[in-house]
Amino acid sequence: MLLVAGLGNPGEQYAATPHNLGFLVVDVLAARHSIRLSRVECQAVIGQGAICGKTVVLAKPQTFMNLSGVAVKPLMQKNEVEPKDLILVYDELALPWGSLRVRPDGSAAGHNGVQDVIDKIGTQLFPRVRLGVHPGYQLSAGRGADYLLSRFSRQQNETLEEFIGLAADAAESIIAEGVSLSMTRFNRRAPGTTTEEA
Repeated sequence: MLLVAGLGNPGEQYAATPHNLGFLVVDVLAARHSIRLSRVECQAVIGQGAICGKTVVLAKPQTFMNLSGVAVKPLMQKNEVEPKDLILVYDELALPWGSLRVRPDGSAAGHNGVQDVIDKIGTQLFPRVRLGVHPGYQLSAGRGADYLLSRFSRQQNETLEEFIGLAADAAESIIAEGVSLSMTRFNRRAPGTTTEEA
C-alpha cells in the first residue's frame, strides 16, 4: 500500500492558490485513475484505487497546512504505510514557478506543513514531489505567506495545467519505477529562471 498525500488548505478561498498545488496534483491523479475522492478519514478526504498496478490511497488533509501531520500519521497507521511508501506532494517557495524536484528524503526547508508531517511521523525519510512556486520577483520580508495564499496570476494560470500534470507524472513514476529513476527523469529547472534551490 502506498499513500500519496497532497498538501493544501481546505476551503474554496484557498483552492486556486500556490499553497494548494498538492491538492491539485491529487485531483489530477484521481481523475486519471478513476479514483473517487469521496471518503473522509483521519481528517482527510481520501480515495483508494490502483495506480501503475499498485494499491494507492490518495489523500488531501483537511487540517489546514500547518497541521498536515495530524492527518498523514493516522492515515499511514490505518493503512500500514511505511515512510518509504509515503509520497508527499507540496509547493516549494524556494524553487521558481514551474520547476519540479523529486527527492527521496530531506528537511522541510521552512515548509510548515512538511515540518509537521516530519514531526508527527518521526522521520524525514520519505519521498516527495516539490513544486516550485516562487513568482520570479523579490518578495519583501513577511510577504511570502501572503503570496502563497493569493490567487494564481494570469501567467501562472496559463501554465498551471501542464505543471500539475507533470507533477502527477512524477508521482506515477515514483510509484511505478522508484525515486532514483524518477529524479533522473523529472528534476528540472523552469525555462528562463536563475533562482537556485535552497
